[in-house]
Amino acid sequence: MTLPKLHVAVLMGGWSSERPVSLMSGEGVAKALESKGHTVTRIDMDRDVALRLAEAKPDVVFNALHGSPGEDGTVQGMMDLMGLTYTHSGLTTSVIAIDKELTKQALVPHGVPMPGGRVVKTEELYARDPLPRPYVLKPVNEGSSVGVAIVTADGNYGDPISRDSVGPWQEFDELLAEPFIRGRELTTAVLGDKALMVTELRPKSGFYDFDAKYTDGMTEHVCPAEIPDEITQACKDIALRAHQLLGCKGTSRSDFRWDDEQGVEGLFLLEVNTQPGMTPLSLVPEQAKALGMDYPTLVEAIIAEALQGADARQGKGG
Repeated sequence: MTLPKLHVAVLMGGWSSERPVSLMSGEGVAKALESKGHTVTRIDMDRDVALRLAEAKPDVVFNALHGSPGEDGTVQGMMDLMGLTYTHSGLTTSVIAIDKELTKQALVPHGVPMPGGRVVKTEELYARDPLPRPYVLKPVNEGSSVGVAIVTADGNYGDPISRDSVGPWQEFDELLAEPFIRGRELTTAVLGDKALMVTELRPKSGFYDFDAKYTDGMTEHVCPAEIPDEITQACKDIALRAHQLLGCKGTSRSDFRWDDEQGVEGLFLLEVNTQPGMTPLSLVPEQAKALGMDYPTLVEAIIAEALQGADARQGKGG
């Protein structure tokens, strides 16, 4: 689909913990669109966002928000009511995919391998461990590895966890507890109906947390990942299957842990990101580039799918 010259509103910023990442993503997208001759209105989302979008009257909105309320269905529902065409996933998909427990309920019955575990009240943690150590605690509906803690056998946060130790229990009333999967961090992007490739993420220290993701030099990206062909294919198959089962649009990114001592049986999907980052360090642009697609072309491809979807809903065909 060759794009005509468009007026694109790039929605970025907001007030989630991922605001700095969203601003970087949005500015990168805006500059890429301008380099292709499109007209761009940058909108740093605030409580007047509906008014600002109505005033802008864009042909399409590029949703570069990360976290709530831009990735959880709230903004999607607003734009649906306004009759706006926008990139990435719609309301229902966004509601499910932002919630790690709902994602499991949607995918595991279809054979997608994901870690076990359960949602726990934070208060429970101060009395006893919800799972045998080591285990992972993470917010149910945050992205970018915000607020993730690995609770190990050596009592790194106390035994039981201390209220005074720094961790996600100080910020959230509920947390998802999952068994810790040893091994390697892998990720696969999906664009449209195609899984791109597999990248291995090797943090220089600790694990792949928020700082490791967005600080230059803190994580080595091995793209394509140096892993067996069967693991590459399994990642791509699972990522595309999850993308389709959840009803994702545009692009998504699936994150995995792989226990390399267990072969394909050690591969687990952790989460599906419906609005993956578009910063200079982000994984979707990196994978697209490795396949010969430059950044502006990637941005246009995401917009093209949004326009095609809008045409289909209005009965105009593909």
